[in-house]
Amino acid sequence: MIDIGSLLIDAATLMGTGMAVVFIFLTILVYLVRLMSTCLRDEALPVTTPVPVNKSASSVTTPSPQVVAAISAAVHQYRHSAIQQ
Repeated sequence: MIDIGSLLIDAATLMGTGMAVVFIFLTILVYLVRLMSTCLRDEALPVTTPVPVNKSASSVTTPSPQVVAAISAAVHQYRHSAIQQ
């Protein structure tokens, strides 16, 4: 007949082995990721300087009154149809 004590010892041994394997695997993974980050740091995309934007008055355009009226009419129609549903 199998003793409960030997079953518990086998279970604890199996649990300890599994936890040790997972711990070793995660430790190796952390060091490999750190190694890759240091190796690939030089291959990162180069930093580009932004192109200065000319902020003159000619580059800023305002919508025409017809466009504003069309957008206002569309919003009004949408809100009116949403209320009826």
